[in-house]
Amino acid sequence: MTAIDDLLPVLGLRITAGPLELRGLCDEDLAALADLAVAGIHAPEEMPFYVPWTDVPIEELPRNLAQYHWRSRADFSPAAWDLHLGVWHDGELVGTQGFSTREFLVTRTGETGSWIGRSRQGRGIGTAMRQVICALAFDHLDAAEVTSAAFVDNPASIAVSRKVGYRDNGIVRLRRRPGEMAENIRLVLTPESFIRGEHELQVEGLGAFRRAIGLPD
Repeated sequence: MTAIDDLLPVLGLRITAGPLELRGLCDEDLAALADLAVAGIHAPEEMPFYVPWTDVPIEELPRNLAQYHWRSRADFSPAAWDLHLGVWHDGELVGTQGFSTREFLVTRTGETGSWIGRSRQGRGIGTAMRQVICALAFDHLDAAEVTSAAFVDNPASIAVSRKVGYRDNGIVRLRRRPGEMAENIRLVLTPESFIRGEHELQVEGLGAFRRAIGLPD
């Protein structure tokens, strides 16, 4: 009988590293993730995201979050895919970690993106989950480099990138909120400069996911 993770192999992907677990988000997880987002990710006057998706009436945020993840599932293909994993720390859902790419089979590169509930920040979880996704990309998905970016007024994200070994790769000027320009630091990481976490990765569901993105088992 066909299972849901046969249709959507990301739902069968599970990575553990010490107290961290990253896995595909089922619909029940999206409801819990929405509650976490509603509880707060950043101060109202701040905006760490390219797309200011948290700048909506609070009652719209859960539906918008779920629709975003459903669209990512529906549009998933080897030519263009977004890997969104829920992050659990000691069994508690704390946020999400993503890896987005286009033409990965040619470029072997993708960009990381993440968020953590505000009440769970400041514990070193952001660094550890970035190390996990980069180790997955390099060791299990055959990536040649990983990129990231952050607005210059987001020192926490920049600090995580530095701890993991990224190097600067230029600054661009972007529209952030309506009428607001913000400078954005681009960063790049290679296997040679990658600073790994202390825990080895245990990966389940890897073969099916590799096939889904066009890689051999």
